[in-house]
Amino acid sequence: MSGLVRLQPASRVRGRVTVPGDKSISHRALVLAAIAEGTSTIAGRAAGEDQDSMVACLRALGVSVDDSAGETSVSGVGLRGLTSPGAALDCGNSGATMRFLMGLLSGIPGIEATLVGDGSLSRRPMARVSDPLRRMGAEVATSPAGMPPVTVRGVQLQGADHHLSVSSAQVKTAILLAGLNAEGQTFIVGRDTGRDHTERMLRRLGVDIETGDAIRLRPPTSLPAFRLAVPGDPSSSAFWLTLAIAHPDAEVTVTGVDVNPTRMGFLEVLRRMGAAVEIGAETDAGGEPAATITARSSTLHGTVVEPQEVSAMVDEVPILAVAAAVAEGTTVFRGLAELRLKETDRVEAVATELRRMGAQVRTEGDDLLVTGGRLHGAEVDSHGDHRMAMSLSVAAALAVGETELSGAAAAGVSYPDFFETLAELAGTAVS
Repeated sequence: MSGLVRLQPASRVRGRVTVPGDKSISHRALVLAAIAEGTSTIAGRAAGEDQDSMVACLRALGVSVDDSAGETSVSGVGLRGLTSPGAALDCGNSGATMRFLMGLLSGIPGIEATLVGDGSLSRRPMARVSDPLRRMGAEVATSPAGMPPVTVRGVQLQGADHHLSVSSAQVKTAILLAGLNAEGQTFIVGRDTGRDHTERMLRRLGVDIETGDAIRLRPPTSLPAFRLAVPGDPSSSAFWLTLAIAHPDAEVTVTGVDVNPTRMGFLEVLRRMGAAVEIGAETDAGGEPAATITARSSTLHGTVVEPQEVSAMVDEVPILAVAAAVAEGTTVFRGLAELRLKETDRVEAVATELRRMGAQVRTEGDDLLVTGGRLHGAEVDSHGDHRMAMSLSVAAALAVGETELSGAAAAGVSYPDFFETLAELAGTAVS
């Protein structure tokens, strides 16, 4: 897919879709497989550039990772078996790769590594990870501004109590990965610690971990190899479900989607806006609930999204803003400070690009207010952000007239086949 695409409005949307494996679960599975004892198999893991970055970094740390016939085989080296890389670890655009490896490497005595990223990742905050790791005795350094590059010198860590000031599953996971090699217990307390994939996976591997008002982890002596089938990514499904809901002549079914309650915030908001959505055929997928979701054309109305809801849908706010742009009334998204620290400032990016398409959008501090109306085709830009690229493409399918999207290739970070699937569902050419 080139950097510039022309998108036509969809007259009708129909289809059944299987989305890529969940990116968050795939990242965690790769990391835990790398430090397990023996060979683990991950079926249906996510594709995309973020995953490629994680795999490349693990290989540089001495882990064998092989892909064949839809499965990934990882030869684990044990909890402390990773080795110092011969060059800087390039995390690309993947914040999860950088933050997870910061936590993991900090507790492996003797290992030394420098973690770098692309221009976007180099502007993202890493002090929120390095600070709690230092509380455990870690030797981690960032730039003076608390951003990459990051240098890690592994030492023996001590368990500590952590009170998270931000709702971030990536920070939480970095701490838990450090805690696997720490002496003593690791406690994490936070009003909202975000998605719980790490806790579920560690519990499945026999790690002594308790969850509830606080998370408590006792370090294991080893991790067993495992086999995992990764369910579909709910963040990827959100684009197709929103397209179906917001389009006047549409029905889309997405199969095998992870419906973990910590990831369903976007669906709850869509239902509150009047969306017709059905969830069925629920199954268990390696400790995660998976299901089929069907969405149909609906009459949407505005709603208010409160700050405490944002952590359960932090990746879906851009596509929810598209739904709000064609709904009746005004939708208010409150407390979006965390979205300003993503691949781009998503609050400003959403406001800027939807305005170009005729939407009434304004920002008030970290709040985003979208008043519904009719979208029209325009020249828009992804700002190098994969979720912006895909959200604007859905907006184009709902608009009147042609849309020209710059930076479309960013979608490949998490969904390489996105535009092919869009063309199949919407029945229109993407050029």
